[in-house]
Amino acid sequence: MGKQAMSAVANTHPWLSVEPYKVSVEQYRTFRRDGYLVVRGLVSREHVAEMIRHTEDLMYGRVELPGVEPPAPNSSLLEMEKRILRIHMLHREVEIWERYLLHPRVLDVVQALTGPDVLAMQTMMFIKGPDQDGQGFHQDTYYIPTFPDSLIGAWIALDPADTENGCLRMATGSQVEPIYPPTHGYGFGDWGLADIPTVSGVGGNSSTDEDPNNELKPIAAKYLNREAPAIMEPGDVAFFGGHILHRSFCNHTKDRTRRSFVNHYCNARSFTTWDGGNHKHILARGNTHLPFSQPKFGTPCAANAAARTSISDDPLSPPMMMATPDGMMEAQTPNEVPHED
Repeated sequence: MGKQAMSAVANTHPWLSVEPYKVSVEQYRTFRRDGYLVVRGLVSREHVAEMIRHTEDLMYGRVELPGVEPPAPNSSLLEMEKRILRIHMLHREVEIWERYLLHPRVLDVVQALTGPDVLAMQTMMFIKGPDQDGQGFHQDTYYIPTFPDSLIGAWIALDPADTENGCLRMATGSQVEPIYPPTHGYGFGDWGLADIPTVSGVGGNSSTDEDPNNELKPIAAKYLNREAPAIMEPGDVAFFGGHILHRSFCNHTKDRTRRSFVNHYCNARSFTTWDGGNHKHILARGNTHLPFSQPKFGTPCAANAAARTSISDDPLSPPMMMATPDGMMEAQTPNEVPHED
């Protein structure tokens, strides 16, 4: 898309009329204390309905997906609903994915919790049909490391999610845990800690809620009495940091699909090598000294703004206590008064 076309899209984009969301102090405390936060009704029913229509296009083969075969002729409704469990990274191929990665109210919360500068990194669609597998305990930073560590996920419920159809389950308080590295294969971990164990069998699809081969389970067991199901309605969004242990059980229903759209972000001042590095990911809010990507379909965000601004590089820094030349301490703006170390 050319620059003029992207500018026209940005100036008329529906996201420009979306009412901003302000995170409360209590919500901020909840996120820091528990490791996650569920914001009720963050995404409007109108926007949820648009995403539901898109998931149906995907399930029923009305939209072609790279590398995914269309449903077989005469497939039943249940077969079509169960043929796709998880799709990754289509925001680089499909406009609606980019748009909901950059949903302004989702970004409002991300910015408050891990900003002010936000890099939009990953998109996933989960379509967990009846009887489909869950996912075992895992930590997201194990897969997507950022330095400094600032990863945050946003799990947007498109269907009601509950204990019967395999909702998210959060090990409340486990955000204090380090990232446990892999025994072998891909995965990041806090290798620098003297006594950190390695783990295997982490986070894969599990056809049993017991997930017997997952070596994170003994660590998660410390939080078993605080594990909380994230019961959500369409439009609710769960935000969670990269360290919290979380999982989901199988969909034990016979007729209820659990769909969700899941994004990952980090502070745009953090460095990452994941998926090619910072230059592959979109600057969603604020500013950064690191390279970044433009949104392919022109969704309004910091990357394509006329001017990028951020409190993190605001020259009007707040006063702080500093030494004066005569050896006293007083509130000063940094660099305003020369002094010797």
